[in-house]
Order: sequence, then structure tokens, then C-alpha cells
Amino acid sequence: MSARPRIALSVGDPAGIGPEVVAAALRAIPAADAELFVYGDIDAVRRAGGVLDGIATRTFASASVRPGRPDPAAAAGVIASIQAAARDCLSGALDAMVTAPISKEVIAAGGFAYPGHTELLEETCGAGRAVMLLVGRGLRVGLATIHCALREVPDRLSSAGIAEVLVIMHADLERRFGLRAPRIAVCGLNPHAGEAGRFGDEETRVIAPALAAARARGVAASGPYAADSLFHRAVSGEFEAVLAMYHDQGLGPLKTPAFGEAVNVTLGLPIVRTSVDHGTAFDIAGQGRADAGSMLEAVRLALELSRNEKQAGGVRT
Repeated sequence: MSARPRIALSVGDPAGIGPEVVAAALRAIPAADAELFVYGDIDAVRRAGGVLDGIATRTFASASVRPGRPDPAAAAGVIASIQAAARDCLSGALDAMVTAPISKEVIAAGGFAYPGHTELLEETCGAGRAVMLLVGRGLRVGLATIHCALREVPDRLSSAGIAEVLVIMHADLERRFGLRAPRIAVCGLNPHAGEAGRFGDEETRVIAPALAAARARGVAASGPYAADSLFHRAVSGEFEAVLAMYHDQGLGPLKTPAFGEAVNVTLGLPIVRTSVDHGTAFDIAGQGRADAGSMLEAVRLALELSRNEKQAGGVRT
């Protein structure tokens, strides 16, 4: 690893606001802080005002698109750029990657079945289990399930799976976030955490055994707690992180105070990856209205995590 962290910025869907927020990061991040590399549709970044002099680039453009006009033909280049950045992280050529948003609809229409970055990176890395963690305004929120219909969530939850996620969260919170013995609070699935079985039994049947298994492996996990009051306790400092059972249960409370500045972090993989907390915003692409706050925070967090990773002894295998 070089003295300056070597960070890849993937452009994401070139018809969205990805080129604009990447261009903003290139202008805002001092060269002394990081060596930046851009992967994706480089022409789209240049049109968005990206200052590319002295910046290493790798071009992946499978279609010519205009801002606000997504084209499924661009999907192949988008996917290839993300895979290339991840592989360069795996090889040690890069220290971390930061991703701009992609469109699940465009990717699917282009013939790719990935629900999002998380699953694509899990496949590309070929090792570890990807866990989504959002960070913002004093909260760190992990997810036991990610991109699926709400009706599928109870069937996707298992004691072994939840315990595995807790172990991964604990390990990365210690290693990459530098938190010693992090306290992780776990949400119940049902209202009032099931109210002793009145509103559902997943808390006693699935989640409680997972907590016991995680604690046996050294994780300071507690719960399950009613989600409606847990996030207040976490932001007040009682816990270092929360594990939610499904996407909106965890991300709604976090994005309410932190929208536009929150950062998505992928835990459990042998690479450091952060991302913005928003989508492609095709409706405002190319209009100069994109807020780059989340991208800037994602780059800054990637710098922090990569430095902590280096101090911990290098990238895991």
C-alpha cells in the first residue's frame, strides 16, 4: 500500500448523477489525502466538470448515453467497471473503492440479475459474506436481509444467518472502524419485538438463539428490542451499532436525520468498499442540482477505513 491511500471511484450509471458526484469528489478531495482512480464512463465525468488531469482512469463505456436518459445497453460497462475496481482492490493495487449509484432496473434490463452492488461485490470477491451497513449522524445500522420483498423477510431470517451477520459486524467494527468491543443492539422483527409472542414468535424462535450463538463467539450483542425506540437509544450512545431485520426498518431511521450525508459500507468482504446513500436521480441528472455530500463522506470514510485496515495488518483473505 502506498503512503497515500489509493481509492477507486466508480462512476455508476452514466445517465444518472454519478458523473456529477464523482466530478465533485475529484475537485474536493486534496491530492495530498488520496490518490484517486476513476472507473467507468470517463467522458461522462469530463462532461460533468471532472478535473481529470493527473487522475488515473479506466474507461468502461458500453453505450453512449445522455444525462437523464438511461439505456440498458450501458449496463455491461457499468458492471465491468465495478468488477474491475473490486479486482484491483483484491490484488492490492488499490486500497478501497467508492461507488456512485447504479440503477437496478437498468441493470436488469441489460441482462444482469444483481439486485445491487452488495450482491455483485460478494460474487466478484468470491470470499466472505457481504453485509450492508449504513453510517450517518451517530448511527451505524446493519441489515440482516437486504433487497427482497417484505413478505419474504421472515422466511429469509435464520438463527445461523443472523449470528453470522453479528460476527461480521463485530469483526469489521473492531478492525476497520477501530471500535473496541462494540455493543450491537438487535431489532425485533415484529411490533414491540413480538410482545411475548402476541404479535409473532420470530423473536424467541429465531432471533434470541442467534444472539446466544453470537455472544458465545465474543460478540457484545443484546436484544431483541422494539425497533420503534431502539434507534433513539443508539444515537444517544448506548450502542455502537444496530442490526435491523430488513431494509426499511433500519434505513428509514438513519436516513431521516442523515439523508444526503450517510454512507453505505460493505462489511465482511476482503476489500474496503463505501458508497453513496442515494440512487441515480435520473430526474435531475445533468442539471447541476446533484448533492455530492454523500459521495464526499463516502470517500472520507473509505480513507479512514483503509488506514485502519493497514494498521490492522493488511487486507483480509
